[in-house]
Amino acid sequence: MLVRLMYASRAAKPLDPEELVHIVRQSRHQNPLHGITGVLCTSGELFIQVLEGGRTAVNRLYNRIVCDARHTDVTLLSYEEIGERRFAGWAMGQVNLARLNPALLLKYSETAMLDPYAVSGKAAMALFDELVATAAVVCQN
Repeated sequence: MLVRLMYASRAAKPLDPEELVHIVRQSRHQNPLHGITGVLCTSGELFIQVLEGGRTAVNRLYNRIVCDARHTDVTLLSYEEIGERRFAGWAMGQVNLARLNPALLLKYSETAMLDPYAVSGKAAMALFDELVATAAVVCQN
């Protein structure tokens, strides 16, 4: 059974760009081994991520993220059983929120600053869908 999980978190301390590159590179290596695909949006201190795959594998990864000391305020935004993946082609696509058009963010939230803690999981997923449709995903496999 396939599931899609979306969560938000904040960096416990500021991440330098090299550390973020390392995290994404590690995800791109490890996720395919477990049948996990997804997309990560980050502003450097804010993370919004979608994970897709088998229920057990996705749940295990999410539990590791919740326990990871680099994250704080980990919040589950959406969890659903799915018939097919939206992000099947990506072990871990990446979007830099700092590069997004503020009008796109304003479409899904009260201000041009995306606050995943203040929007519904449905709105956050709609933003992800639009990012993919507009080729805003900067790094694919």
